[in-house]
Amino acid sequence: MASADPVLYQVDDRVALITVNDPDRRNAVTDAMSAQLRQAIETAEADTGVHAVVITGAGRAFCAGADLSALGVAAEEGLLRIYDGFMALASCTLPTVAAVNGPAVGAGLNLALAADVRIAGPTAVFDPRFQKLGIHPGGGATWMLQRAVGPQVARAALLFGMRFDAETAVTHGLALHVADDPVAAALDLARGPASAPREVVLATKATMRATASPGTVDTDTHHSAMRTELGPQASSIQSPEFAARLAAAQRR
Repeated sequence: MASADPVLYQVDDRVALITVNDPDRRNAVTDAMSAQLRQAIETAEADTGVHAVVITGAGRAFCAGADLSALGVAAEEGLLRIYDGFMALASCTLPTVAAVNGPAVGAGLNLALAADVRIAGPTAVFDPRFQKLGIHPGGGATWMLQRAVGPQVARAALLFGMRFDAETAVTHGLALHVADDPVAAALDLARGPASAPREVVLATKATMRATASPGTVDTDTHHSAMRTELGPQASSIQSPEFAARLAAAQRR
């Protein structure tokens, strides 16, 4: 019988494997899942026996995005609760790898982008889908996607609806490579920091954050982007157009 916990956590060989676990709903993000995801990240950071984190999704999807019914009533505070889990991943002091085993859509793409490295399974799809849903991007998506693939490709995705299959994601730098078993490949990659002194691993990641754009720390930039997006996204979610799209989606 599948576990009812929305987030699963296990540690093996100094690597924490975190699985978002609602396969019947394609791992759509809820408040409860977001809160447990933050708790899992913080547990890994507090455990001196953990040197790296791998995150994946249960079943055939990585994460289908935010729960649309939750979004339908969410204003800024509700959005912040939904964001909280992947913002914790983005701020994690440990090296992080997303094993993208299937579709990563909307907020699910944000979850993948929040990791340091992404490995795509053969059926992975990276799909912003915000504009198609009639909502403004959120959670720092505009900044994270531009950082990952550059301004032109990010604009093609967020303004023109471009989506990425596994191979296209690698071509544009969104994923490191494609693996038949992305979880196994991610765990294999994580053996690097797992075998290194933890203090060196932590210090190296902190230094890379500080030198990505000298004078700033990338987590601060991400939080600024998230706050910039928050008002426009909340307004778009409260619009009659989004309500109509949500009602249509729930009838399917």
